[in-house]
Amino acid sequence: MGNTPGTTLEELSACESHQWYRKFMTECPSGQLTFYEFKKFFGLKNLSEISNAYVTTMFKTFDINDDGCIDFMEYVAALSLVLKGGVQQKLRWYFKLYDVDGSGCIDREELLLIFKAIRAINGIEQEISAEEFTDMVFDKIDLNGDGQLSLEEFMEGIQADEVLLKMLTQSLDLTHIVKKIYSDINSDQQCH
Repeated sequence: MGNTPGTTLEELSACESHQWYRKFMTECPSGQLTFYEFKKFFGLKNLSEISNAYVTTMFKTFDINDDGCIDFMEYVAALSLVLKGGVQQKLRWYFKLYDVDGSGCIDREELLLIFKAIRAINGIEQEISAEEFTDMVFDKIDLNGDGQLSLEEFMEGIQADEVLLKMLTQSLDLTHIVKKIYSDINSDQQCH
């Protein structure tokens, strides 16, 4: 009985949970996923400088205790966010991801940089350019016009605009990573 990538972690059987753990420990026997191993784990190679910067930022947001490694619990937390996180949880994570300098605000350059990198990694053609998307976000939700988005502006603005929410969610869809993990797990061993 295999699960599809849309399955929540609560629905994973004991056998599948064991397989996730086995895959994690096979890829990083130390139990600590370094940045190099993180890129290898998800098949991210030959990245441009911008894409590599994005992956670095993503790695840091998953490294909850900021020790330079992702342990199994941080890995599960990251997958849980991707698989079953609610809109609020995901928007907070997106905000943290976009706030490259950790200032507590997102400016146009940060949003544009990350959005370009995400597109490069995903390799998906979009109908709107990264610049147009960045302009649209700021035009619609930078209410005080200061050129920066606070967490509150970002959360409220994105949730209030269905078009922006859909575009943001689609652009940051990490299910292809989850599908790759499921594919690797299913090819390594079948559950009975």
